[in-house]
Amino acid sequence: MLLENIKLAFTGLMANKIRSFLTMLGVIIGIAAVIAIMTVSSAMQRSVMSMMGSMGTNRIEFFLTQKGNDTAVRDTDKTKDYMSEDDFKDLMQHFNGQLEGLALERSLGNVTLEKGDGRTQASINLNGGNSLDIRTKNLTMLAGRTLSLEDQKNAAKVALVSDRYAEKMIGPDVNQALGQVIEIPIDNKFYTYTIVGVYQFNVSAAFGGNMADMPTDVYIPLATANLQVKDSEYYDSFTLFTAEAADPETLCPEIQNYLNNGKYLDNDTYMVFGYSMKEQIRQTTSMLSSLKLAFVAVGAIALLVGGIGVMNIMVVSITERTREIGTRKALGATNLDIRLQFITEAVMICLIGGVIGILLGLGLGMLASSLLHFEGHPSISGIAVSVLFSMAFGVFFGYYPANKAAKLDPIEALRYE
Repeated sequence: MLLENIKLAFTGLMANKIRSFLTMLGVIIGIAAVIAIMTVSSAMQRSVMSMMGSMGTNRIEFFLTQKGNDTAVRDTDKTKDYMSEDDFKDLMQHFNGQLEGLALERSLGNVTLEKGDGRTQASINLNGGNSLDIRTKNLTMLAGRTLSLEDQKNAAKVALVSDRYAEKMIGPDVNQALGQVIEIPIDNKFYTYTIVGVYQFNVSAAFGGNMADMPTDVYIPLATANLQVKDSEYYDSFTLFTAEAADPETLCPEIQNYLNNGKYLDNDTYMVFGYSMKEQIRQTTSMLSSLKLAFVAVGAIALLVGGIGVMNIMVVSITERTREIGTRKALGATNLDIRLQFITEAVMICLIGGVIGILLGLGLGMLASSLLHFEGHPSISGIAVSVLFSMAFGVFFGYYPANKAAKLDPIEALRYE
C-alpha cells in the first residue's frame, strides 16, 4: 500500500509540475535558511571557541577601572596608582603555588608605515611583551626566531613581524625580512628595530572587517617598549596564569578581592576587575548557542509558511480530484486508504523540497562561511533534523486536507462537477 501511495503521489506531482515546484519552494527556502544558518553559526562558534581556547583556559585577565564605572581608564596624572613591579611580586608571593606566571604587555599604539616607493603602506600595532606574554600568543614562526630571554634582559631593539607585513613591505620570501630594519615613529620620535623573526598572521573572521586593511602586530621585548614610555614601571592591566591544580574561576575573585581590599582599599579612583578565560568561554558558548537558536527560529518561520502553502495546495488538489476520490471509494477504498494517499503526497512534497533545501542550504552555508573566513562544515544534526522536520511537516499539514478527503461521501463525490 505504501509503495502504491508513493507512485500515486509522484503521478499527482508530475501532472502539475509548476504548481508542485512552487509549493515546494516555501519548504526549500525554509529548510535552506535553517541549514545555512546552522552551518554558519556552528562554524563561527568553533572559530571563536578555538581562538579563545588557544589563549589558555588557565588565563585570568585583570585591568583597572574607575570606581563606579566599568570603563578602563588611563589617567596620566594618577599613573603611580597603577600596579607596579613590587605589587606583582607581592601578589605572586601571596598566591604562591596557585599561580604559574605573570604576563605583561604594553601597547605603543597603531602606526601606518610607508614603503620607500611612497605607494605601499602597512598598518601595524606595536606591542611590547614579556617572555610569558609572547609565549602564550602561540605564534607560528615561519622564519627566524622568537624573542629570547636575553632580548628581554638586554632590552634589545629587535622585533617580530607578520608574514603579511614582510611580504607587503619587503618581499615575497619571508626570509628576506630577517636582519632588515623597521623604523617606527612613536610620539614624534623614530625608533629602529632589527627583524629577528616572521610569524604567520591568522585573521579571526569573528571580528569581520576588510582583511586587506587589517593591521598586524609587531612584537618587541617589554623592556625595550618600557624605554619609550614615561612611568614605565606601572601597568593598568596584567594577565595571570594559574597553576594546573588551581581553579581559575575560584582564584579570579580571590585575587580581585585581595587587591581591592588591600592596595586599592583607600584609593579614591581605581579598583581592579578580573575575569577568567574559562568563565568567558562558558559565557560566550552560552551566548552563541542562544543566538544560534534565535536565528534558527527565524528560519523556522519561513519553513512554517512553506508548510501552510503545502496545506493550501493539498486542499486545492483534493477539490480538483473529488470525483477520483468518489471513484476510489466506490471501488472499495476505505477512509484510511484515502487519508494515507493524500498524507503520502504531502510528505513527498515536503521531503523532496527538504532534500533540495538541504543541498541549497549547505551550499549557501559553506559559501557564507568561506566569505567570512570561517571553516564551515556540514551540520549532520541539522541535516537529520531537517529531514525529520520535512516528514513531520508533511504529515502535520497534510492531515487536515487528507482527513477532509477521507470523509467525502462517495455518492456526492461522484456527482461533483
